[in-house]
Amino acid sequence: MPFQYTRTDRLNEEVRREVDRVIREDVRDPRVTGMYSVTRAEVTRDLRYAKVYVSVLEPGLREPLLAALKRAAGFIRREMGRRVQLHFTPELLFEPDTNIEYGARMAGLIDSVIASERTADERDGRGGRDADA
Repeated sequence: MPFQYTRTDRLNEEVRREVDRVIREDVRDPRVTGMYSVTRAEVTRDLRYAKVYVSVLEPGLREPLLAALKRAAGFIRREMGRRVQLHFTPELLFEPDTNIEYGARMAGLIDSVIASERTADERDGRGGRDADA
Protein backbone atom coordinates (compact mmCIF):
# COMPACT_ATOMS: atom_id res chain seq x y z
CA MET A 1 0.00 0.00 0.00
CA PRO A 2 1.48 3.40 -0.97
CA PHE A 3 2.30 5.98 1.70
CA GLN A 4 -0.69 8.20 2.47
CA TYR A 5 0.16 11.89 2.59
CA THR A 6 -1.92 13.97 4.93
CA ARG A 7 -3.07 17.47 4.17
CA THR A 8 -0.47 18.78 6.61
CA ASP A 9 2.35 16.95 4.79
CA ARG A 10 1.27 18.41 1.46
CA LEU A 11 0.94 21.86 2.99
CA ASN A 12 4.40 21.62 4.61
CA GLU A 13 5.95 20.78 1.25
CA GLU A 14 4.03 23.54 -0.56
CA VAL A 15 5.11 26.14 2.01
CA ARG A 16 8.73 24.94 1.80
CA ARG A 17 8.72 25.13 -1.99
CA GLU A 18 7.13 28.59 -2.18
CA VAL A 19 9.28 30.11 0.58
CA ASP A 20 12.37 28.81 -1.23
CA ARG A 21 11.13 30.29 -4.51
CA VAL A 22 10.38 33.70 -2.94
CA ILE A 23 13.79 33.83 -1.24
CA ARG A 24 15.66 32.92 -4.42
CA GLU A 25 13.66 35.09 -6.83
CA ASP A 26 12.36 38.09 -4.87
CA VAL A 27 14.44 38.78 -1.74
CA ARG A 28 17.07 41.40 -2.62
CA ASP A 29 19.02 41.48 0.66
CA PRO A 30 22.80 41.21 0.05
CA ARG A 31 23.13 38.96 3.12
CA VAL A 32 21.14 36.25 1.33
CA THR A 33 24.10 34.70 -0.47
CA GLY A 34 26.13 31.52 -0.52
CA MET A 35 25.05 27.92 -0.50
CA TYR A 36 21.81 27.53 1.42
CA SER A 37 18.76 25.35 1.22
CA VAL A 38 15.26 25.52 2.66
CA THR A 39 15.18 21.95 3.96
CA ARG A 40 11.69 21.71 5.45
CA ALA A 41 8.72 23.59 6.81
CA GLU A 42 6.42 22.59 9.64
CA VAL A 43 3.02 24.29 9.62
CA THR A 44 1.00 24.20 12.85
CA ARG A 45 -2.40 22.51 12.79
CA ASP A 46 -4.21 25.84 13.05
CA LEU A 47 -2.17 27.19 10.08
CA ARG A 48 -1.09 30.26 12.05
CA TYR A 49 2.66 29.55 12.19
CA ALA A 50 5.24 27.78 10.07
CA LYS A 51 8.76 26.93 11.18
CA VAL A 52 11.00 27.08 8.14
CA TYR A 53 14.34 25.28 8.49
CA VAL A 54 17.25 26.67 6.49
CA SER A 55 20.58 24.89 6.05
CA VAL A 56 23.61 27.08 5.30
CA LEU A 57 26.78 25.32 4.21
CA GLU A 58 29.18 28.19 5.01
CA PRO A 59 29.17 28.56 8.83
CA GLY A 60 30.23 32.21 8.65
CA LEU A 61 27.17 33.12 6.56
CA ARG A 62 24.60 31.35 8.76
CA GLU A 63 23.85 34.16 11.22
CA PRO A 64 23.69 37.02 8.66
CA LEU A 65 21.48 34.96 6.34
CA LEU A 66 19.07 33.98 9.12
CA ALA A 67 18.94 37.60 10.32
CA ALA A 68 18.11 38.73 6.78
CA LEU A 69 15.38 36.11 6.45
CA LYS A 70 13.86 37.05 9.81
CA ARG A 71 13.85 40.69 8.74
CA ALA A 72 12.22 39.81 5.41
CA ALA A 73 9.70 37.38 6.97
CA GLY A 74 6.75 39.73 6.44
CA PHE A 75 7.60 40.24 2.77
CA ILE A 76 8.14 36.51 2.23
CA ARG A 77 4.84 35.75 3.97
CA ARG A 78 2.94 38.24 1.80
CA GLU A 79 4.47 36.88 -1.43
CA MET A 80 3.80 33.30 -0.36
CA GLY A 81 0.19 34.25 0.46
CA ARG A 82 -0.26 35.50 -3.10
CA ARG A 83 0.99 32.21 -4.52
CA VAL A 84 -0.56 29.66 -2.16
CA GLN A 85 -4.32 29.67 -1.69
CA LEU A 86 -4.88 29.37 2.06
CA HIS A 87 -7.49 30.78 4.40
CA PHE A 88 -4.65 31.99 6.64
CA THR A 89 -1.10 32.64 5.54
CA PRO A 90 1.11 31.35 8.37
CA GLU A 91 3.59 33.58 10.16
CA LEU A 92 7.08 32.40 9.20
CA LEU A 93 9.65 31.52 11.84
CA PHE A 94 13.11 30.82 10.41
CA GLU A 95 15.31 28.28 12.19
CA PRO A 96 18.79 26.96 11.38
CA ASP A 97 18.96 23.35 10.19
CA THR A 98 22.30 21.72 10.93
CA ASN A 99 21.43 18.22 9.69
CA ILE A 100 23.40 18.56 6.44
CA GLU A 101 26.40 19.96 8.31
CA TYR A 102 26.16 17.12 10.84
CA GLY A 103 25.96 14.53 8.05
CA ALA A 104 29.01 16.00 6.31
CA ARG A 105 30.91 15.96 9.60
CA MET A 106 29.98 12.32 10.23
CA ALA A 107 30.99 11.35 6.68
CA GLY A 108 34.36 13.04 7.24
CA LEU A 109 34.86 11.15 10.50
CA ILE A 110 34.01 7.84 8.84
CA ASP A 111 36.44 8.59 6.00
CA SER A 112 39.21 9.40 8.47
CA VAL A 113 38.61 6.14 10.38
CA ILE A 114 38.72 4.14 7.14
CA ALA A 115 41.95 5.92 6.11
CA SER A 116 43.56 5.23 9.49
CA GLU A 117 42.56 1.54 9.27
CA ARG A 118 44.11 1.29 5.82
CA THR A 119 47.30 2.88 7.10
CA ALA A 120 47.40 0.47 10.04
CA ASP A 121 46.79 -2.52 7.72
CA GLU A 122 49.57 -1.42 5.37
CA ARG A 123 51.93 -0.86 8.29
CA ASP A 124 51.16 -4.34 9.67
CA GLY A 125 51.73 -5.86 6.23
CA ARG A 126 48.18 -7.04 5.70
CA GLY A 127 47.67 -4.94 2.58
CA GLY A 128 44.00 -4.23 3.09
CA ARG A 129 40.83 -6.30 3.00
CA ASP A 130 41.46 -7.88 -0.40
CA ALA A 131 44.66 -9.50 0.90
CA ASP A 132 42.62 -11.73 3.23
CA ALA A 133 40.59 -13.28 0.40
